[in-house]
Amino acid sequence: MNEKVLKENLIIALTKEQAHLSLKSVLKNLKPENRNKKPSPDFHSVWQLLEHIRITQEDIVQYILNPEWKSPEWPKGYWPKENIKVSDEEWNSTISKFDDDLQRLIDIVNNKNIDLTSVIPHTKNHTYLREILIVIDHNSHHTGQIIATRKMIGDWAS
Repeated sequence: MNEKVLKENLIIALTKEQAHLSLKSVLKNLKPENRNKKPSPDFHSVWQLLEHIRITQEDIVQYILNPEWKSPEWPKGYWPKENIKVSDEEWNSTISKFDDDLQRLIDIVNNKNIDLTSVIPHTKNHTYLREILIVIDHNSHHTGQIIATRKMIGDWAS
């Protein structure tokens, strides 16, 4: 596979709907009063899943770009605090930050000076491609969980 095809396919996997729905589609028409609703105490709310996706994506983008970046404490730092009722402002901020970091990833993929198979200079042996694939995998996994959560709380129309 040549580099151009690889980059095109990565961007499609990050932004389009093929084997899974996009985060934007999965959040569409969610009733605001259901953002914090959990199907049961053992499950996460849509808000918790969305914020977890955002925090993790931000961590990976910063890991790629910033040699001084310190990842949050695992697992506590990757999830929002329990029992926080998300406001419209916080909800919209999370979506905006997610979109900004997604664009940073796309910019990395499109950067002609980056060989995606090369090791990120300030890491031991992690490539750009590895980190991008982790984001694709992680985001799609938790996007699927949002669908399941919405179905269980009765806020999903297929």
